[in-house]
Amino acid sequence: MDYHFEAHLTARDCKRYIPHEFVVPANCGRIDIDFHYAPQRVQRIKNLLTLTVFDPHGFRGARHRSGTTHHVTLSATEATPGYFPGPLPAGTWTVEVDTHMVMPGETVSYTLDVTLAAGATGADAPLRRRPPVIARPQPGWYRGDLHTHSDHSDAHDFPVADLLRLARDAGLDFVFLTDHNTVSGLPEMDASASETLLSAGGMELTTYYGHALCLGAREWVDWRIRPGDDDMARVAAAAYARGQVFVIAHPQADGEPGCTGCAWRFGEMMPGNARAVEVWNGPWGCDSNNEKALALWYDWLNQGLRLAATAGSDAHGPRDYASGPGFNVIYAEALSEAALLEGVLTGRLYLSSGPQLTFQAQSGDGAAWTIGDTVTQPARFEAHWRDCPPDATAGVIVNGRLLCATPTGIEGAHTWELTPQQANWVTVEIRDKDGVALAVTNPIFLENDIGEA
Repeated sequence: MDYHFEAHLTARDCKRYIPHEFVVPANCGRIDIDFHYAPQRVQRIKNLLTLTVFDPHGFRGARHRSGTTHHVTLSATEATPGYFPGPLPAGTWTVEVDTHMVMPGETVSYTLDVTLAAGATGADAPLRRRPPVIARPQPGWYRGDLHTHSDHSDAHDFPVADLLRLARDAGLDFVFLTDHNTVSGLPEMDASASETLLSAGGMELTTYYGHALCLGAREWVDWRIRPGDDDMARVAAAAYARGQVFVIAHPQADGEPGCTGCAWRFGEMMPGNARAVEVWNGPWGCDSNNEKALALWYDWLNQGLRLAATAGSDAHGPRDYASGPGFNVIYAEALSEAALLEGVLTGRLYLSSGPQLTFQAQSGDGAAWTIGDTVTQPARFEAHWRDCPPDATAGVIVNGRLLCATPTGIEGAHTWELTPQQANWVTVEIRDKDGVALAVTNPIFLENDIGEA
């Protein structure tokens, strides 16, 4: 039996989840879903409708992508990127039309056709979980990307293999795949870890009101969340309970109508129980408004909140690495997903599009601290750098304000002294002659006594 659905939407239908149910018989061997909507644009702004598929047992896939025509194939052995192959269980399935953007002024019409074909349904198989991978067992500072995409969501003609090749060519130690609202690309990532590149994963929770990374996630996270009901806080808490890291993504990005859902609108999660925020998304001067995101993070630090800053290329293809994004340099006890996530949670990382940095403090009695630590007595701070443009500047930021600045040269160092009575936290920035950030550290904190600011 085949199914046909159609609907006509107005601006009132924006940000809905519209279900269409169909029944799969016991002998079904293939499902084809064809979806088309029009118009693509109204007032030069794109409408955006996407599909999510559920079988009787739960999530079966999604592909957050633009374009007015979508085709999905599902069988025991194959699936369109974004979706999972496997047995086709008999029962009620759902294709959900997710209306990310329906512009006012013109009706949006869509058709949805589901074609069922008889054939081998495939045998039930146990869920296979990847054993923990340790690419390198030794501790060190590891450089990589926490935010990327593939053709399993909206990175057109950019399969997982091409992402891995791009990361290797960039000399990265690790790369996380975080596709929009799906984890279907992670089995391929999981099978590709090596001593030269740790391939890790997660999901970008791409809601109508803001995006967040769930790093380390291997199962779908329900993204259908609205502000004001504490569901996002529950998602974050559940992520941390599973050993994952929840990151508020590009919180100051340009929002609607040009970038649907890109700006963070969860007032109760500013930052709520989030323990990390992406302050550097893509190249520094892009429409993610990284300067504003950095200022927001500094404000949260001044409120006494301790959350780590992260970077992500948000790569959708090779050009995004050529644009000079920020990467994360994380101190981890090993090159493994778990150790890297622990490094993020403890704030032992700095962000850089090129320069290498060390940042530490030492007291007169020999006690030493580094990024993410808390200084509890007067100390001498030191920052060392290399691989900088000769006309760049290193700035010491204390409680969000510039304490001092010095020319970097290609490499150099700067020292200064601070006491816990003078500051709550310190970071180091390196900027080029035009003020574009080239590197930013996470803080070294200062307290009179542990637990007392």
